[in-house]
This record gives sequence, C-alpha cells and structure tokens, in this order.
Amino acid sequence: MNIIVLENEPSSYRGGQEKSLFDVCQGLAYRGHKIYFLYVTKGDLLEEYQKFCHQTLLVRGYFFDKKNLPKSILRFIVDLLKVPILENTVIYSNQYHDSPFGSGLSLVNHKPYVCHLRLPPPGNFCNQWRVGLKGVTRFITISRKTKQEWVACGIAENKIDVVYNAINTASFQLPINYLSLRNQWHISGNTKIIAYVGRLDREKGLETLIKAFSIIISKFPDAMLLLAGKPLCHEDDRSGQDYVNSLKALAREVNVFLQVKFLGHLEKTEPVFQVSDLTVLPSLHSEPFGRSIIESMACGTPAVASRTGGIPEILTGEFEQFLFTPGNDAELAYVIEKILDLRERDPDLSRRCREHVCDNFSLEQMINGVNEVLLKTIAQFK
Repeated sequence: MNIIVLENEPSSYRGGQEKSLFDVCQGLAYRGHKIYFLYVTKGDLLEEYQKFCHQTLLVRGYFFDKKNLPKSILRFIVDLLKVPILENTVIYSNQYHDSPFGSGLSLVNHKPYVCHLRLPPPGNFCNQWRVGLKGVTRFITISRKTKQEWVACGIAENKIDVVYNAINTASFQLPINYLSLRNQWHISGNTKIIAYVGRLDREKGLETLIKAFSIIISKFPDAMLLLAGKPLCHEDDRSGQDYVNSLKALAREVNVFLQVKFLGHLEKTEPVFQVSDLTVLPSLHSEPFGRSIIESMACGTPAVASRTGGIPEILTGEFEQFLFTPGNDAELAYVIEKILDLRERDPDLSRRCREHVCDNFSLEQMINGVNEVLLKTIAQFK
C-alpha cells in the first residue's frame, strides 16, 4: 500500500496529535507500506520521518489564501500535480483542516481519502472545510464521543471508524528506583507531587487545577504542583505568555505560588510522570482523547481527569472513580485528596494502571486499527 500523508508541521512541540501521527506512520512503514510524507513547515520530527518514509515532500499549503487568491490557486494546483500517485494508493490526513488539499488530490487522481478526526468539530466551518470534508471517503475518530460529535455535524455514521490513540509503552515505564529519581529532582520521598503535562492553554482548565491545589494544601502542606508544557493555541507568543502570567498571578492570589512549579516544555516527559503521585488533566472542552492520561498510567501513576469528551472511555472500570466534573475545583480537590496517597494504601495500583494501558491502548492496537481502515477504504473505493 502507498500512503500519501498530509501533515502541517512534523513537530514534537505541539502535542499528542503530531506524536500520534508519527507513531502511526512509523508503524505502517515498518509493516512494508510506502509512506509519501507531505509537510508545510519543517519541524523537529522531519529528520525522524525521513528515516522511514519513501519520500518527504514540501508543499506550500493545504487550502486557499483568500488574501491572494489567484497566486494561491496556482500554487495549490502546482502542489497537487507534483505529488506522486501510484496504484494501490490512499491519501491520509491528520486533521480536517487539510481536507481541501486531500479532497483535491482524491478528485484529480481518483484515489480514496481518509481523514483522521483528532479534534472535536469547530464552532463554525469555513467554506473550504465544508467542501473538503465532502470529498473524504472515510473518517477515523479517536473516541466514540468524538464520533458522535461529528455525526451531529452531518457526517454519516457509517463513514466513521473509531481507533483509539495509543503510546509506545516501552517509552513510558514504571520507575526502576522511585526514591533515587526523586533525589535527582531534589524532591523528598514524603512530598506529594501532583503534575500536569500538556499545553498551557485556556481550554485545558489549569485555573481549576490551581484552585483545587489551594484546597488540598491544608491537608498536604508539603505538596507540590508541577506544570509541564508551554502555551500553544494563542494569537501570538505574547498572548500565550500573558496567559501563563495569569496562571502565576492566580497561584499568588490563592497563596500557593511557591509550591507551583512551571517546568516549560520538556523533551522527555516520562520522568515527570514517574516522580509524581498523580497527574491531572482538568480539561474544560470536549477532550477527544487525553494522551497524557495513558502516558501517566503506563508509568504506574494514577491520572485524575475531567468527565468530558473521550476521557471516560479511557478511565473505565475501577479508574472511573478518578473522574470529576469539568471546572469544579471543589470536586477535583475531593478526588485528589481521596487518591493522593492511594498507592501507599494499595501498592498494586501502579501495576494495574500500567496493565490497563497495555491491554487497551497499545501501539500495536492503534496501528492495526488505522491499517485496517486504510486497506478497507482502498478495497471498497470505486
């Protein structure tokens, strides 16, 4: 199978969406499929892609620039025509934003197009997206909830397959020596650590987490809150930094500033999960999945998260007790307080956390799922 992959910026700095695409492409390439990787902006993962892709190709965009429409249309057509098209080919994009180009490739070359819907539907669709989505042969969503949201927007239910996100559990392990690792981080063994790993953006609900932390500090006065990540979805760098400053101001206001540590973007997040007693994903929006949850649990660290989007599809069974109502800092504080020392009372919890991820969200399962959808789409395309 030849797979033409559309990606905007192959970067490890943006979030789980880009990391998941890398894992999928690498896995498909190792199975013998040829990956033709298209990108708009060079990112730090490009060199890694070039190690296993049959070809990487720079294009100038996946939609029309209304400010300079004639030149934009010409560039669009030139890029469409330079993409190599072979037999047994499928076009595969990582987000609906790229659907104008994906649909154009599909139409011009009469090849199937699969769009991976890793985000919830936008509030308003621009005309280019509306037209682009009509040209998609088949969709993949990363949770049943996200599928329901897209069906509500008008996409036929029978055109959508659900393939859960996954991680390489070899990259997220139980700590070999928990106390030694904490010593490296200058954290005492008795200090309770709560961590957040992800984008520092408003929809992630970090204000809820800081307020909840200020509540539990009365019972755990030595506790620390680690925030790892950087602002991403803001108008510009300045507005992103303004948002970070507002979080710091809130921490001062609720008297926990000295116990809240902003770690910035980390190349490797595994140590943060390993030194923590629990992690929190306090999203306010309809989180399609929640990759940091399974990363944390693979390291044996329980994860508390909002009952929103696809998150309840991850925290099932005994882990359902780790859910809370989005935006409710009092309820979040209650859940944290209930489980912050749970691993001490239940030493087998770490093993069960990791087992839950290995059984339900392994890399092999995700690659199998995407592989099956692509092959099925080629076979059924007319």
